[in-house]
Amino acid sequence: MLRELDVYHDVEPRSAALNMAVDEALLEFAPTPSIRFYSWRRPALSFGYFGAYAEVADEAEERELVRRWTGGGIVLHGADQTYSLILPQPHAAEARSARAVYSAIHGAIQRALAGNLDAVLAQQDAPKISDACFANPVVADVLVNGRKIAGAAQRRTRAGLLHQGSVQHSDLPTDFITAFARALCPHHRFRSLSGQLLQRAHEIAKQKYETPGWLHRR
Repeated sequence: MLRELDVYHDVEPRSAALNMAVDEALLEFAPTPSIRFYSWRRPALSFGYFGAYAEVADEAEERELVRRWTGGGIVLHGADQTYSLILPQPHAAEARSARAVYSAIHGAIQRALAGNLDAVLAQQDAPKISDACFANPVVADVLVNGRKIAGAAQRRTRAGLLHQGSVQHSDLPTDFITAFARALCPHHRFRSLSGQLLQRAHEIAKQKYETPGWLHRR
């Protein structure tokens, strides 16, 4: 899918707000296509930019809540493998439609699981039955035994394309991260998040994702 790829295996569990902010900072800073794998300091729930806070408010005592910059539905985090893929300009401009990018990334997940799980890509949208992302497979979502295990949401800006995804399966192979990166780009490079980027992420979290105004905006 990609000619070059920087891989960030962010092993330090972070707050929900900071995780969203690091993704946004990567979109600002990354000069090349980048993927970040990350985890959560405690159980969390993210919901899409256009979602209503009232739909998730009851979870606030059990989980950290955060509104994503991307769209999509409600996603539970903590036991999942979360990742974000950033395509900066001009790489995003070279990409085809958002749907094509979505399908290509999920095709890489399918290949990364080959030999361990019998994963397929959904061929059509299922009827929407709830606001929970993983209850509603759409075209190119990853399915195992008919159940959606990988979904994502996107946002395109002048800086490029941000794709935020989650893989929810208890038996992912131990080499999944490397296999996924390899399926996206055979010539990927592992890198560490810079202090400058993390400083910017803390600023974004404080100004945006940690604020009641952002969380309750709808």
